[in-house]
Amino acid sequence: MCTKPSPAAWPKIPSELRLSLTYDQGKEMSQHRTLAADLGLKVFFCHPHSPWERGSCESQNGRIRHYLPKGSDLSLGSYQQLAAYQEMLNERPRKILGWKSPAQCFHELISKNLHVQS
Repeated sequence: MCTKPSPAAWPKIPSELRLSLTYDQGKEMSQHRTLAADLGLKVFFCHPHSPWERGSCESQNGRIRHYLPKGSDLSLGSYQQLAAYQEMLNERPRKILGWKSPAQCFHELISKNLHVQS
């Protein structure tokens, strides 16, 4: 559950690239107002029972299930193991991204943004 969001926990992402977050109706976002205020973001929620509104999230959940079955207790995993899963997911190429990984696309976006600001 997201109960103590901290702007310091977020990578140094340029402010124009972190405008909003969209979540489903899960109880893990019960502190969404605090998160939005602390990070200076708008938080949006999908309609209940409308998985088509969060297609990329549902697709990513399927990938996560390869490593962590639904209902897994994340507190039982080590930080190192969870970080390894995160890295594997972020480095996995996606057809929708032209067979680039999310990490590649993110770094390209950050590089373009920093270049424009210079």
